[in-house]
Amino acid sequence: MTPTVSIIGAGLGGLTLARVLHVAGVPATVYEAEPSAGSRTQGGQLDLHEEDGQRALEIAGLTAQYHAIIHRGGGARRVYDTAGDVLVEVPDDGSMTRPETLRGDIRRILLESLPEGTVQWGRKLASATSAGDGRHELTFTDGTSAATDILVGADGTWSKVRPLLSHEKPAYAGLSYVDSYLHDVDELHPEIAETVGDGALYAIQPGKGLLSHRETGNVVHTYVILHRPVEWFDEIDFADAAGSRARIAAEFDGWSPKLTALITEGTGTPVLRSIYQLPDRHRWDRVPGVTLIGDAAHVTVPGGDGANLAMLDGAQLGQAIAAHLDDVEAALNSYEAIVFPRSEAAAIAAHRTISTIFGDGAPDGVVNLFKGVLAQQQRHHS
Repeated sequence: MTPTVSIIGAGLGGLTLARVLHVAGVPATVYEAEPSAGSRTQGGQLDLHEEDGQRALEIAGLTAQYHAIIHRGGGARRVYDTAGDVLVEVPDDGSMTRPETLRGDIRRILLESLPEGTVQWGRKLASATSAGDGRHELTFTDGTSAATDILVGADGTWSKVRPLLSHEKPAYAGLSYVDSYLHDVDELHPEIAETVGDGALYAIQPGKGLLSHRETGNVVHTYVILHRPVEWFDEIDFADAAGSRARIAAEFDGWSPKLTALITEGTGTPVLRSIYQLPDRHRWDRVPGVTLIGDAAHVTVPGGDGANLAMLDGAQLGQAIAAHLDDVEAALNSYEAIVFPRSEAAAIAAHRTISTIFGDGAPDGVVNLFKGVLAQQQRHHS
């Protein structure tokens, strides 16, 4: 008999899992706390990697849909010094294998690929308890409940499913991002549009930096990265848009005004995103009927692999379940045997990336990285 599959969380990992199961003829239900697909902004652009994010979409049968939403030209890169001078520039010459795509667009094609009713919106998990024989009883904050043969925690950093498997709790990683947006940049902020260009801008110093993306829809999305104690941000009232922007911009005193304008000229209220992490070698003993994917399983510092790994987790778990419909434990064991070493290696690499970019030698790390990319482009065209 086909097992019931319940996925907690309609992020990219959970939706990829649901899609791969659907392609295999295995029904699944995704329970999502948010009230609707459009209830909040899904974040900025992602460069899906060939070996994980793009591979996951291929397994899901969505490669053509993915190619239709790629931000053509968005792979260009500029690195500035604090005086506002360009240190290295890499054009998007069409040879890049990791094109930029809006996270919201990736989520949309996944949602559109699922049968109506697969995602149950407004169903926030309150608790999950063992019902014996590998089954679990789910209770939601709206008073409803459900039973399931396979429970998958795809519910991110603060997973409600993780405690069934692990006592580990995410710890603050020592850095935070502050998100800021500029809209209608060509008309309202032409100088900023020129500074950022068609792709991404990097301006990095040890322990802090600016990363801006030119996104589709005439938008510039800026991430302000600061290595500060979590308590430092507690003193900032982010509901006060002007005051919080001024306080964050003060950390870049002496930088070129064309760079600090990415903070001070932003529209709307800046959003604080404190970064938390699990241990690099986060693993758990096999508990019948339940497992984790994505940040619920292996959240770490942002080294460029988070969403990619979540999608591949979902795709490969879907394949494992479809291949072992008569043996849930064999499915979950085979999946975890793959994900444990992969996520450990990715977490270690992410820490190395952050150290290279924001360490004492910044901005040399990112400059050397893109000089290497530029050299590779030149060899490609020679």
